[in-house]
Amino acid sequence: MTTRQENLLDWLRDAHAMEQQAENMLKAQSKRLEHYPELKARIDQHIEETLGQQKLIDECLSRLGGSSSTIKDMTGKIMAFGQAAGGSLMSDEVVKGAMAGYVFENVEIATYTVLIAAAEAAGDFETKAACEQILPQEIAMAEWLLEHLPEITEAFLIRSEDPHLEAKK
Repeated sequence: MTTRQENLLDWLRDAHAMEQQAENMLKAQSKRLEHYPELKARIDQHIEETLGQQKLIDECLSRLGGSSSTIKDMTGKIMAFGQAAGGSLMSDEVVKGAMAGYVFENVEIATYTVLIAAAEAAGDFETKAACEQILPQEIAMAEWLLEHLPEITEAFLIRSEDPHLEAKK
């Protein structure tokens, strides 16, 4: 049998690993972007948000007497590296990266929605408040990506048709 608090702690470890993965993916994507300044600026903004989110999750874990999972964190970092390396091989890297970012943001939205419900059920209102602070940032990033996917796609298509321009990144 697993208590509500044990499940909450385990899911916070998952969230910590997820934010580590997000940081690595976003930094790799930002570093490679050269021809899409608005996308790069929004990603850089979200990197700062992600670092703040990691701090909030770390504080929740510490307060509950837990710590992050080295194995989960390492797995997340390896997955982020694989995604970044794989993306760099695609000729349409910027479009696929924006699509993958949108999907990842929605996983984060689901994660924080679950954490809010679990924290409330466990009576941990500090963790609930921390997750309620994070959730709107993830929603805003997902909405930004969804709203800008057509514009990113159009910019990519224009650049890819011009033999003198690089479209990929």
